[in-house]
Amino acid sequence: MGLGGAEVAIVGLLILGMVIWALIDVIKSEFTRPNNKFVWILVIVFMPILGSFLYLIIGRGQRATRY
Repeated sequence: MGLGGAEVAIVGLLILGMVIWALIDVIKSEFTRPNNKFVWILVIVFMPILGSFLYLIIGRGQRATRY
């Protein structure tokens, strides 16, 4: 009882959406340390699923606060 084509496509689109969202968020954000943006982009590009998940959980806390 495996996954059908539609289920695989939906999961793939959700993963792609998460990766794109993470990349856009990294690019638009300012970080407390200058190298963090570059490192997060590399992590997301070379490990898309794990990298985007880690960024959304951990990396968003590294952004500079805006007042």
